[in-house]
Order: sequence, then C-alpha cells, then structure tokens
Amino acid sequence: MMNRRFKQICCLLMLSIMLPVFAQSPKPTLRNAEIALYDKPDRQQILVARALAEGELSMYFSARDLMPVVEAFTKKYGIKVKTWKSSGENVLQRVITEARAGRFEVDLVGNESMGMEALHREKLLQRVKSPYFSDLMPQAIVGHGEWVGTSMDVYVQAYNTQKMSKDDLPKTYQDLLDPRWKGRLAVEADDYPWFATLIQGLGQEKGTKLFKDIVAKNGITVRKGHTLLVNLVGSGEIPLGLSIYNYTLDPLKQKGAPVDWFTLEPTVASFKGIGMLKKAPHPYAAILFYDFVLNEGQKILADRSVIPTSNKIDVPLKNLPLKFIDPVQTLDLGDQWLKTYEEIITKNAR
Repeated sequence: MMNRRFKQICCLLMLSIMLPVFAQSPKPTLRNAEIALYDKPDRQQILVARALAEGELSMYFSARDLMPVVEAFTKKYGIKVKTWKSSGENVLQRVITEARAGRFEVDLVGNESMGMEALHREKLLQRVKSPYFSDLMPQAIVGHGEWVGTSMDVYVQAYNTQKMSKDDLPKTYQDLLDPRWKGRLAVEADDYPWFATLIQGLGQEKGTKLFKDIVAKNGITVRKGHTLLVNLVGSGEIPLGLSIYNYTLDPLKQKGAPVDWFTLEPTVASFKGIGMLKKAPHPYAAILFYDFVLNEGQKILADRSVIPTSNKIDVPLKNLPLKFIDPVQTLDLGDQWLKTYEEIITKNAR
C-alpha cells in the first residue's frame, strides 16, 4: 500500500514540474508536411520554439547570394547552418545520390530553376505554404509549390565604353545585322536556355532566321564562362557581349573597368530558388530559414546587388518586361535547344 501511495505522490510531483513546460510548448511535434503547410496564427511561435530546440539545419546550394543571408539568420536566431556550396549540377547530383542511398541529411536546397524543378520531378521536395508568398512577384511562385524563386539573374548586353558610346548601341536585335557589328559580338558557350527563350520571344521562325543572318553576316564569338566573357568585354577584346549576367558587371565597374550594360527586348531572366526536402531532418529550422529568405533576406540580397523577388523592394531591372526561362521546357526540350544553339551559333563561331 505504501509503495502504491508513494508512486502516486511521485507522479503528482512530476506532473507539477512538467505542467509549466507543457504550457510553454506551443504544439506537439508535427510531421514535415504539416509543418510546411501550417498557417495558423501561432505559426511563427511554433517555428522559433521548435527550431531552437533542433539547434541546426543543413543546406546545399549553388548561388553566391545565400551566404550573407545564412550569416544574418544565425546571428538572429543562434541556429547553426551547415552549408555545402558547389555548382548547380553538383548540388543536384548530390541530393539525388544521397536520397537514392537512403541518406537524408540535408534540409534545404538552393539552386537555379532547372535544378529545383529536377528535384521536384524526383519527388524529393516538400510543398511549402509561406505567409511571405504574397510579397513576391507572381512568376516566382511555381504551381506545385515545392520551390520558390528567391532571386533572379537578368541577361543584359554589356559593352566596352572605350570601344563605343551609348549612341552607338543597337536598339533591337535586328540592328545587329548592320555591318559595323562584324567581328564585335560574343555569347557564352552554354547559354542555350537564354537563346531558346530569346528566340521564342522574337517569334520562333523570325528569331531563328534573324540569328542565322547575324552569324552569316557579322559572325559571333563564343566564350566559355560568363566571368570570362565579361572580363573580355572589360579588356576591349570583345566590344559587345550579348548574354551577360547582370551581377557580373558590378565588380569590374567598381575596379574602374570601362564596361556598362543595356538591354534589348525581349530581356531574358531566370530564377534561383529554394526548397525543403520531404525528409528534412530539421524541418522547423528549415521552414524558419525558408521564411527568413523570403522576408528579411530579400533586403540582404538587394544590398549586395542581387535582384530579389519581393515586390516590396524596388530594383530597376525588375521593372523591365522580362521573359523568364521556363525550367519545365528546359528539362523537356534541353537537348533540342542545345542542338539548335550549336547549329546556329557554336558551330559557326568565329
């Protein structure tokens, strides 16, 4: 009898100790899908409390944009972010390889749009519902909701200001048929998604004929790597680069290089995105970071000359009539696009 009574007293004492803890705990632990889609008023409270308990998260990414956001997130919440950065292709391959081997160590993936869409097709990503979607440009939100555009790259045309003035610049792609552009044009070797999207914008038949004529009359130089291409524009070896990422120009301009940019329509752009893995080991921390990128992280990106997708931040390039590279078409038609690019541009390079 005494033993039974003693056990009852002990249970009551333990309950009195644990009640405050239960009261502070916002919700029982949820499954990953429930966390990702949870939209009740206490969402932020739950995410912060549980993320702090997890204490860390893991992310693989390809974009240079995200490290300052990672640092700001850790500074705010004290949550360590284990990162692995590599090329978009390497990030994609590592995530798929680990998943097929039954290793689920990564929480978030940041990659360009085609890489993110490929992970969706592999059924590795979790649909997420964030309250910050309403702040984003509509094109950044994909229909299936398994990844979202956090920033974008815009293809601009870069020129050497010592080789030509603004008055010399072409107003349309049609203007590149002028003989004065002979031997002065260049593109990047792997920019077939840009080229295909550009041709679609010009009209498939019209655009294809136009570039065949440009190459036949004036030639186009091909260089491997966007950084190399913009450096050659800066040195004057290439007067006009047609497929230059907007962000590659700022470092050169800051060093005093004679380079500037303009845009021809249609202006092509592509998204970089982020997604949560279905079997993320730290789901609360992952979603907390996901929201942070779409909220406070957007200003951090903009301060570093990255074009954010939030409509709350005004960046001039976002006001252009942009035509975005379609990652679904890139996956489905990539081989065909590459063949066309090679037949029109690469094989005829001078």
